[in-house]
Amino acid sequence: MVERTPGSSSHGQWQWPFRLRLTLVHIIILVLLVLVILSALGVISTAYHTRSQYARLQTMEREHDQLQTVWSRLLLEESTWSTPSRIENLARDRLEMHVPDVHHTRVMRP
Repeated sequence: MVERTPGSSSHGQWQWPFRLRLTLVHIIILVLLVLVILSALGVISTAYHTRSQYARLQTMEREHDQLQTVWSRLLLEESTWSTPSRIENLARDRLEMHVPDVHHTRVMRP
């Protein structure tokens, strides 16, 4: 609601009941309010990124554990396939190899 102030001209000038005055205190409060809002947005953004990175870390740790399990199985399989008795059996059965007897060996001297 606007009022006509005494002393105003009759040309229809109206003034607000509360004049808009920007003082240094108002400007400081406005700047602080903007900084508080920006700080709150920064906290929200940081919390969001922290949660997403933590979820990513947990996924990668699960994947690491699975890969570690596969690696252990592969090492066990490798040791099983490379046992000396298995290699000797394969050489005898597939390649028809045998250990030479004493009469078929020669000793060479340099």
